[in-house]
This record gives sequence, C-alpha cells and structure tokens, in this order.
Amino acid sequence: MTLCTPDRTTNRPRVQRPHSPPERPRRFRIAGADLSASVAVFLIALPLSLGIALATGAPLQSGLVAAAVGGLVAGRFGGSPLQVSGPAAGLTVVTAELIQLYGWRTTCAITVLAGLAQLGLSALRVARSALAVSPAIVHGMLAGIGVTIALAQLHIVLGGTPQSSAVDNVMGLPSQLARIDPAALGISALTVVGLLGWPRLPGRAGQLARKVPAALVAVTGATAVAAVAGLAVPRVDLPSWSSHALPGLPEGPVLGIAAGVLTITLVTSVQSLLSAVAVDKLVAARADGGRGVPRSRLDRELAGQGAANLVSGALGGLPVAGVAVRSVANVSAGAVSRASTMLHGLWIVLAALLLVPVLDLIPLPALAALVMVVGIQMVSITRIRTVTRHREVVVYAVTLTGVVLIGILEGVALGIAVAIAVALHRLTRTRITREERDGRQLLHVRGQLTFLAVPRLSRALHQLPHGSDVVVELDGSFMDHAAYETLSDWTAGHLANGGTVETTGPSGVRIAEPTPTAPSAAAHGCCRPWTPWHNHQCGEQPASPPDAETDETGETPPTTGLKLASGIGKFQRNTAPLVRDELARLAREGQRPSQLFLTCADSRLVTSMITSSGPGDLFTVRNVGNLVPLPGEESGDDSVAAAIEYAVEVLRVESITVCGHSGCGAMQALLNGRPDDPPSPLRRWLRHGTPSLERMASRRHAWARISGRLPADAVEQLCLTNVVQQLEHLRAYESVARRLAEGTLTLHGMYFHVGEAQAYLLSGTDEVHSYDDVFTQVMPTEPLETARAS
Repeated sequence: MTLCTPDRTTNRPRVQRPHSPPERPRRFRIAGADLSASVAVFLIALPLSLGIALATGAPLQSGLVAAAVGGLVAGRFGGSPLQVSGPAAGLTVVTAELIQLYGWRTTCAITVLAGLAQLGLSALRVARSALAVSPAIVHGMLAGIGVTIALAQLHIVLGGTPQSSAVDNVMGLPSQLARIDPAALGISALTVVGLLGWPRLPGRAGQLARKVPAALVAVTGATAVAAVAGLAVPRVDLPSWSSHALPGLPEGPVLGIAAGVLTITLVTSVQSLLSAVAVDKLVAARADGGRGVPRSRLDRELAGQGAANLVSGALGGLPVAGVAVRSVANVSAGAVSRASTMLHGLWIVLAALLLVPVLDLIPLPALAALVMVVGIQMVSITRIRTVTRHREVVVYAVTLTGVVLIGILEGVALGIAVAIAVALHRLTRTRITREERDGRQLLHVRGQLTFLAVPRLSRALHQLPHGSDVVVELDGSFMDHAAYETLSDWTAGHLANGGTVETTGPSGVRIAEPTPTAPSAAAHGCCRPWTPWHNHQCGEQPASPPDAETDETGETPPTTGLKLASGIGKFQRNTAPLVRDELARLAREGQRPSQLFLTCADSRLVTSMITSSGPGDLFTVRNVGNLVPLPGEESGDDSVAAAIEYAVEVLRVESITVCGHSGCGAMQALLNGRPDDPPSPLRRWLRHGTPSLERMASRRHAWARISGRLPADAVEQLCLTNVVQQLEHLRAYESVARRLAEGTLTLHGMYFHVGEAQAYLLSGTDEVHSYDDVFTQVMPTEPLETARAS
C-alpha cells in the first residue's frame, strides 16, 4: 500500500491520513466516582468558605458565592479538570485589607478587574512564566499569609475582635488574654480537637469514619454542643439574598486600586497555577496512574480563573483561586473528570438557598478556629525542610517576614530581590587558589568566571612573579567576555616579560591559551571549557605520544582511544567522588530499578539525561529501532525477551517504557525497504517492525498525533506508530500480561524529538487497543509540594 504520494507543487512526499469512521455523539454521563467526590469536596468547602469570609470581614454569603462560582465557572472553563477553585485562605489578608480601605462594593469591582487582567494574561500565553518564581518565595508568601491569618483569628477564638494588621494583633494579644470569653474559647477548643483528632481515629471504625471530612465533623460537633448547652456565642447570620451587596464603581485613589488589582491577580494566578501542577503530580501518583485524566493546560487554567473572578466579583463574591485542600480531596476521592468540580459548585448553590436556617446555627468561634488551624498548617515544616535543603531558607524567611510586617506584594518583592542576590552570590562563588609545585606557579580557578569575579582574578594574576612558569587551571563551564579579556591581556603581558603560561581544563590537560594571537585559538575555538557544551570531551585531549603522526597542518589528529581515556580521566577526577557512596550502596544491596526503559541504540538518545535518572534507576535495553519481537519470532536471538523476563520477574520493575525518537534510521530503512532487497542481519532484525508498517497503513487505526497535530512526514508517523505497536507486542509476553492483570505493572509510550529536545508521552490506558494514539508534550514544571491547607 502506498504510504505517501508526491506533492505536485513541491515534489516532496505528502502524508495522507486514512479515513476514520465518524465519531458517535457522546451522551452526557456522570461517573459514580465524580458524584461521590463532589459530595466529599462540598462537605469540606462549605465550612471553609464561611470561615474565610468571616476572616476577611466580608459578608458571609460572599464565601458561598465564590465557592459556587469557583466550582461551576472555573470547573467548566479551567484547564485543570480535577482542580477545585473557590475562596482561598491565601487571599484572606489581601481581601481584608481592601475591604478595610475601600469598602466591600469597591473590593468586588477590584475582583472583576483582576479577572479581566487574568484573561488578558491568558491571551498572551504567559501562564508558565508564573512557574519561574522560586518555590521558596511562594512557600514564604503562603507561610506569611498563614501567620497573619492565625494571629487575626486567635482574637476571635478568645472572644475578641481582630486588629487591622499582624503587628497590631501581636501587640493586642496580652490585653485580649486578660479578658477571655470562656464560651468562645470552649467552642474553639472543641473545634480544634475535632479537626486534629478525627483523622487519627484508630482501627477499622476509624478508617470508615475518616471518610467524613474532619472540618465538617468539627464544625458540626461544635454547633451541636453550643445549641444543646445554650452557650451565648455569636453565630452565623446570613442576610436575605435580596439585600446581597453587588459591586459598584471603584472609589479611591487610582494607584491604590491598581495595586489591589495587581496583588489579587498575582496571588490568585501563582497559587492557582502551582496548585494545578501539584494536582497533576497527585493524579499521576494514583493507583490508576491518572488514566483518562488529561494534564493541566496552564493558559486555559489561567483563563478559567479569570472568568471565575470576573463572575464572582460581579455577583458579590470573594476572589477565587485554585485551592489545595479541596483539590487534594477531589483527587483522593477518585474523581475522573471536571464533573466532580462542577457538581460541588451545584451543591453549594443548593445549600445556600435551602440550608440557611441550618447554617445560621454555626458559632463564629468554630469557624474562626477552623481558619486558624488552616493558617497554622500553611507554615509547612516539610516546605521549610525543602528550602533548607536547597539552601534558600534566607529567601523563605525574608518573604515570610515581609508579608507579615509589610504586606503581600511588598513581601514578595523583597523575596524576589533576595533570591536574585542569592543567585548572584552563587554565581560569584569562584574559588581562586594559588600554590607552587615543582618550581611552577599553579593558579586554580574553580567555578564560573563572570565580570563579578574579575577583580579577584586580576589580583591573583598580578601576584604571580614576573617571568615565572604559570599553569592556569580553569575548572568551570562558563567564562564571560570580561573575564576572558582579563586573562588574555595578562597572558600577553606575562609572555612579553619572559614567562610561560599554560592553560589547562578541568581534567588537567592543556588547551588553547586564551589569547587572540595564539595560533591554535582559531583552529580550536570550540575546544575551550567556557564555550557552549556540544561535545563534552572537546578540548580535553591528552598530550599525543611523541611518535604520533601529524597532518599537513603540523598538528596531531585526536584518536578515539585518547578521547576515551580523557573522558574516563574526567569521570575519575570529577564525578567518581560524588557517586562513589551511592555506587557502593548499590554494590552492597544490588540493583532495584523502578522501570525497564526500552529505547533505540541511536547515539543521540542519552537516557539518563532525558529522564533525569541516576545509577540504579533504569534497567535499560537498547536496540536498533526500539523493537520488541513477538514471542517465538526471535529466530535464535532472545536478548530482548530475556531482558523483559529478567526485569519483570526478577527485578520486579513497576513500569516499562518504550521510547522512540525523531529521525530514526531504522524507521527510514523500513519505509525505504523493498521485498527484493538482499537479506542481511539488519533486514532480518527490522522485520520485527513490519507490524508497525501495517498498523500505519491500516484503516482500522487512527493515525497517531503529536500534541494535537499530525506528524510532519511519514517517517515521524512511523516512529510514533512503532511505539504504540511495540507496546502491544509487550502484552503478548506471559510475564508482562500476568503483572498487568495483577495491577502491579504499567506500560508507557514515549517519543523524544531530538531537534527540539522535547519529550512526549503517549496518553491512554493499559487495556488492549485503548490507547488514544496521542502523544502529549511534557512541559517543564517547577515541583510543588502539595499543602495540607489552601
């Protein structure tokens, strides 16, 4: 069958897509998992929404409006199907300050403007730019907001009224402790005990009880006790919806309102986008591997949040953002589509309309205690350990302190400034040492050489004796123009004074001297350690043997053996000390890889680099064309089958990945092959790829797509199809089929575009013929540890 036909206008092959049967219209159905998940999220969202509205000083109904809009609008139009949006604790301080300065109606207008700003940012496709913010800044901002919330709600817990700022709340705490309201404190204490104790109930009964959210249990229990005991504590008072306040025209200084819009836009956008990334990680970690749940589309998520804020502000609701607590509950409850998020919003609407008499029984100290615990949990010990491990605790502490003492926008700006200062400090941590060895002066420069290190480099160079023999060892991967000129000028002056200069790389071998007059500078411009990495061994050739032949230029051509020896020497010098302990542990304990990685033998595929894996992580099998012969068709070569059996039965890997790549020579050979070609070992091996050719030509299978587009040509189409076909071959192995049936093994398809340095993952399920044949782009993300609180 003809796979491609020439285009008459360009004389190039044109890919033809087989006709696909028309898609049947889908009926609207709600999965049972989505229905149960929506109820679980609703039971958490209801008390939290009221508590956050109480903490901001807004009308209590505004929290319910924001929760409903977050579920219905953001749930429908957002790009993260399982993320739940609503009023977030991270916005409490911002909203409270805006209400105090400009009033509630103007705050609603500011929320509308922030929604419009988010829609504009989404149109500009800048969502991923928010992920460039250091996690230490984000965690510090959330922790600072948590501290501020906890200090304010503590006054309500004790029976008083919070002040306008965190500093005032701390200053007024002694006087508040002198006039504690016992009833309010008792209800608050009961709520805190319920929140912390309910998830820790032991035994089977506790396991069943924990399915009911702790927040609902705590608030319900406190409400029941307050009603039965007849305690005189303030309670929720939901006014009639007919008197619900809607936004008005913004009134106040333009700069102040603009700052409010910017703050809400920044906080809601960053929190929502990072929470969406965290949701993706949670979904992927589920037992089903997130089967059927698409990854978040961040620009669409930003647009959904913008639409939700616009509608929420217009209806008199609080600002909306993606919320970690509700999202975690949604994923943990097994939700599979955005229907769960939207249903939770519908339940909020029904509760706000039908359960007003019940909601009016809730004591305000119980809600204050709930929000106070949420604020305390925002100061996560796990996050502090993470930023400490990454040496960014200063950025975290400065951001936290700035948010508490000054404000959110100012605290974040301080955090960014400190993060930049820390990065510059690390960039300038260039160690320059000097010693004398065998009558020669050795100047060792370790680290990056930038203009910031030029003063120290110049001082060290000019301290070397005139006319001496000098060895300058550059142990770094980057040198900017200022440092290069400094070293070049000094070298020229030292040579003019009768001295000698030898410049060496990190492995101690000689490289071209950094002077424009050096004869080898032009010839070996690519062989300097400060040039871009396109051949990591270039410029590190060891000295040639004395009897080596030279070419017509008078230079000795490098040999493969010398390159190999140089690379090994570099490993022993730089890498071996770093991995020796880990390799010693692996030698003692044996290998325990988590996955079998089957890929092509192409030299451009560096598996450890594209998977960010290290020793002991991958059990790798490479062959021409990443082929998996069907059982019984190996014709005496059982190497692939033996590797699969060993990985599945002995090593007990948890997953198998088949990775193809762009420009695969094996796939080109398959396309260009003819039946009358003479037999050869390569042809005999490539026959295992014939089913991939047949699959691509078959009308029973839709053509594979890559990030929503058709492949560029027939070769790319065959590369993609081959990955899908080899996954089906894997299922024919008895050991693989058994582990798949047990649910202890998963299969993954992967495609690596060499020219773009971009990886794509095959979407679909682990059931036969259920792959979507769609390869989804793996986007760069900043890891986010899921918070226990919003």
